Amino acid sequence: MTKRTVLWLVAAFLYLIFAYWYTNTEGPLTGQEIETLLDDLSAAGYEDRQLERLRGFMEGDTGRQFIMLNNIDLNETPPGVEGAEPDADAEDLMSLYMEYMWPALFRRACHPVYMGGSVYRAMDMVGIENAEVWDQGALMRYRSRRDMLEIVSNPVFRGRHDFKMAALDKTIAYPMENVLYFSDPRFLLALILFSLASLLDLLLYRRG
Repeated sequence: MTKRTVLWLVAAFLYLIFAYWYTNTEGPLTGQEIETLLDDLSAAGYEDRQLERLRGFMEGDTGRQFIMLNNIDLNETPPGVEGAEPDADAEDLMSLYMEYMWPALFRRACHPVYMGGSVYRAMDMVGIENAEVWDQGALMRYRSRRDMLEIVSNPVFRGRHDFKMAALDKTIAYPMENVLYFSDPRFLLALILFSLASLLDLLLYRRG
C-alpha cells in the first residue's frame, strides 16, 4: 500500500468517525422512549402543561438535527437564587446555568452555531407586545430531539434552570429544522480534510 493511499484512507477514516458521532443514527424517538422520557421529566419536576408540550415535540420527531433559536432579554435586577452569590447579576446566573449545559451539550455533538449581542431594538414586530428590546440572540444546534430531552430530563438540569429563569426578563426559544445550513461542520471538515490531503498528496507525488 502506497503512502498516498494511506493518506487518503486516513483522511476518509477521520471524516467517517466524526460524521458518525455528529449524526443521529438512532432515528426518531420510539413510543417506548417517549413514555420513559416523560416519566423522567415528571420525576424531575416538570408540570403537566410542560409535559404535554414536550410530548407533542417528541411525537413529531423526524430523527433529524435541529436548531434552537433563542431571543434573550437579561434581567437588570435579578432576584436572589439559592446556590448563587447574593449580588449575582444576570451574566453570573447564566454562567452557573451553562456550567451544566456546556458539558452536556458537547458530549452529544450539540453546540452553538451563532451567538451575538443586540445592537438595536427590534426592526420588525407584528402581533406581539413588549418584544422590542432584546440583549442577545443565539442559535444552538442539537443532534436530535433525543439528545435535547436527555439533557433537560436530568434532575440536575432543573436546579440549574432556575439560574437561567432568574437571569431573564423575557425570552423566546423555538426549534427549527434546517432548510439551508451552509456552516454544517461535516461539510466544513470534508473541505478541510480534502484540502490538506490534496496538498500532502501533491507533495508526495512530486517526491515520488
